[in-house]
This record gives sequence, structure tokens and C-alpha cells, in this order.
Amino acid sequence: MDPRKVAELKGFVQLCETNPAVLHIPEMGFFRTWLQSMGATIPPLSKTKDSCQGGCPCGPPPTSASAPEPAPEPESSESEESEIEIDKEGVIEPDTDEPQEMGEVDNIEVTDEMMDQANEKKIEAINALGEGDLPKALDLFTEAIKLNPCVAILYAKRASVFVQMQKPNAAIRDCDRAISINPDSAQPYKWRGKALRLLGHWEEAARDLATACKLDYDEDASAMLKEVQPKANKIIEHRRKYERKREEKEIKQKQERIKKAREEHARAQREEEARQSAGAGGGFFPGASGFPGGAAGGMPGLGEFLKDPELLNAMKDPEVMAAFQDVAQNPANIAKYQNNPKIMALVTKLSAKFGASPQP
Repeated sequence: MDPRKVAELKGFVQLCETNPAVLHIPEMGFFRTWLQSMGATIPPLSKTKDSCQGGCPCGPPPTSASAPEPAPEPESSESEESEIEIDKEGVIEPDTDEPQEMGEVDNIEVTDEMMDQANEKKIEAINALGEGDLPKALDLFTEAIKLNPCVAILYAKRASVFVQMQKPNAAIRDCDRAISINPDSAQPYKWRGKALRLLGHWEEAARDLATACKLDYDEDASAMLKEVQPKANKIIEHRRKYERKREEKEIKQKQERIKKAREEHARAQREEEARQSAGAGGGFFPGASGFPGGAAGGMPGLGEFLKDPELLNAMKDPEVMAAFQDVAQNPANIAKYQNNPKIMALVTKLSAKFGASPQP
């Protein structure tokens, strides 16, 4: 092989890797078709920043900082999958006939005579097929299958008759059996791909037709692949777009839940700080409007009060806090706690700090 040609090919592959948009040039259609027939996935053509401005259906219109925030769009009751439009020319209703005779693969011993008879029936069926007598060809292929049910090509041949008779489901059943017998045969994939195309199953049809061409290139299968592949790609791209939208929606909902949880936590924290602040200095200290016997003048500062660990620990006791609130509202209620040594011990200490003695 010419080294220069190899170098040029290597340079072209590197160009495609760095700039996949090259693959979408109209002149590269033949190359895209070949890559897809080999099972490759062509990266979608990305939109450039300036290619779509406001009003384009592929994206939202540009917004300015001063523009009002748009109202959330109501969720559609239908799946976005239903928005895609595919040309369904040539698609037919599925056949609903009873499953055809398949032959007993496991419980039959095929003799040489049976194989010879099956081969004769196959030749007669092919001749009938050439004459356009589809029912006769179908019956002869069925007789051949019953004589020798272990031959994949017999099922593939009968599947071809079913496709011509517009019975795609029957053809698919025959191709499934043929593939189970010989997964390396191209014919079952070809006819199953054609049957799937009749049903409008574009992705599955493209996959089978590409497999058939890969196993044994066939112009007929390749021509149908070129018809089916763009529709399959359209469905794949639409599904990716739908999945991206769904993922973005889930991420947005999660972010909103986190934001709401943080706001709730911050609000609860502010309320707790306000409650603690009120509990520390909002009417629980003795004095002119607190515990009886105190005087407004000479009251020690809050900083000195908060430095006493015993007082701080006591303020964390719900029973003590409840008693302080009760007494703060009505100083005379201190009499109710005369027999509570925990509360009275703290009252005595507070009274000493404020230069007064508790009064029952």
C-alpha cells in the first residue's frame, strides 16, 4: 500500500476526530453510510453559537438581564417522544395469523433420505418463487422445513416469501428460528430487517440490515439500509434530546429541593438564635421587672453573666427555662418553686449576683 495514501488517510481520520462536523458535509454522505453500516454512531451536528438566534425552534430565544423571568411552562400531558414525525410510507399493519409450522428441531432424527427430499422441495419452492406463485412456494418451503428443520436457510427462504406476502410477523418468527440455528448467516438478518421496516421499526431494521451487510454484503440490503438509517438516526437523536431534557429537569428539581432545604435550615437557625437570645436576656433576669427583690441599678453586664458556666448550663435545662419564663411573667409565681432545690439554688445564685435575695 502506498505510504502517502496511508498518511493521507491517517490525517483525514485525525481531522474527523478533532472536527466531527466534517462527517456532515453532503459530499461525505457515502462515508457516513459506510460507517453506520459498520455499527458506528455519527456524532450529531452541533449548533454554533451564532447559528440560531431568537425564534429558532431548536433553542430558546435570547434573554436580557432586564427581561422579566418567564413563567414556568406547563408540563405536557404527552410524552415528548410523540412530537417526532417520521415518514411512514410503506409501513403496514402487522399480520395476526396463527404461527406457522416450525418443525421439531430437538425431537427429530434427520436421515439422508429426508435431507434429499427436503432439498428437492427447496428447489421446487425456489422455482415456484421465480414464477411468482407465492402460496405454492410457501407450502413447499414448509414441507422442506418439516423434513429437515435444522437448516437455517430454509427458514430464511420462507421468511422471504412471507415478506413478499406482506406478513412481517411471520417472517420475523422464521428469521428468529434461523438465527438461533446459525447466528452467522446473513440472510435471516436481511429478511428480518425488511420485515421490521414493513412494521416501521426503524432502529431494529437498521441494526439487522447493517448486520446482514457486515456478514455478507448484499446490494438489496444495503439499498434498504440507506433508506432506513436516516429515520433510525432521527429517532435516536430525538431520544437523546428527550433524555437530556429529562436529566436537566431532574437536576433542576434537585437543586430547588436543596435550596429550599437550606432556606428552611437557615430560617430554623435564625429562630433558634432569636429564642436563645430572648432566653438569655429577655426578662429572665431578676431586677426591677424580673425576679422580685432586685434593683435596676447595679445590675451586672450580660457578658459577666454569660461567663458563669453554672448559669449557662442551668439555662440549657428545659425545666429551669420554663420556671424562669413563668416567674418573668409573674414574679409572685416564684412561690411555686420553693420546694424545687434545683431552681431555688439557681435563684439564690442569681439573686446574689444581682445584690438581692429571692422573695417568696
